[in-house]
Amino acid sequence: MSFISISKFKSLALIFVFTVVTSNAFAFPLPRGNQQELSIRSTKAFKFLNDLEAQKYNFEGIVKLSNCSGSLIRYENSKETDLALILTNGHCLDLDQGFLDPGQVIYNQPMERSFGLYNASAEIVGRLTSTHIVYGTMTLTDMSIYRLNETYADIKAKYNVSPLVLSSNKASPADPIEVISGYWKKGYSCSIEKFVGTLLEDAWTFKDSIRYTEPGCDTIGGTSGSPIINPVTRQVVGVNNTSNEDGQVCTMNNPCEVDENGNKKAYQGISYGQQTYWVYSCLTEANEINLLKEGCLLPR
Repeated sequence: MSFISISKFKSLALIFVFTVVTSNAFAFPLPRGNQQELSIRSTKAFKFLNDLEAQKYNFEGIVKLSNCSGSLIRYENSKETDLALILTNGHCLDLDQGFLDPGQVIYNQPMERSFGLYNASAEIVGRLTSTHIVYGTMTLTDMSIYRLNETYADIKAKYNVSPLVLSSNKASPADPIEVISGYWKKGYSCSIEKFVGTLLEDAWTFKDSIRYTEPGCDTIGGTSGSPIINPVTRQVVGVNNTSNEDGQVCTMNNPCEVDENGNKKAYQGISYGQQTYWVYSCLTEANEINLLKEGCLLPR
């Protein structure tokens, strides 16, 4: 998939002329210890430009994973005493068997993972640790939600960082958006171009995907799991997950759009995100995900 994380990151090209650095797109996570990626990240020019770019965005609540990006989130009616949540992609789960299979769901399982937490100034101010994976899938959408061992109040007291609010409303075409990557400490700005009824990438099918306008949101490997934020409300309306790298049709790293007649078309360089408001259709009064709740939109 052009899943924008990093455990299957291909060629990330670094070109720098008079301190200009650019990178080719790729969505899945980079392998840990990938020497090419580490070399890029250690380049002083790359770091300098990323720091300058980061100053354009509010990084409060953004997190960095070992192979992806993510965000500290809360529901609209969450309490300060609730255990905090992290949102990222389903394909960013750190699983021994690799990516989740089509149709596979992970639900309320113990899972320990560490996250670097950013403040508004794009500085990592601490580390958070999960105890459970609340929900994870790569079917119809591409999301995972971790539950931490600290409350929102704990995090605010320790790091003076507040979570982003996960919106219960579906975004609209032409809405402005920001995609902010904790992995690269980099932000992107564009708008929602349209919603794609069916997006197919290799064996995975996504529904009602968010297609970004170009230029502006030309996401790269490592940006997987970045929140899609409405900059007006600063609420999360989706999660960034894939882009078409080579112009191929429906292959890994090359998602294609499938119309109502089954016709497939790919758009090289176009990036996509997945819906997150579906979570609200499955929440109980205690803000727990219940996949058996009537009207629940999340796969189970």
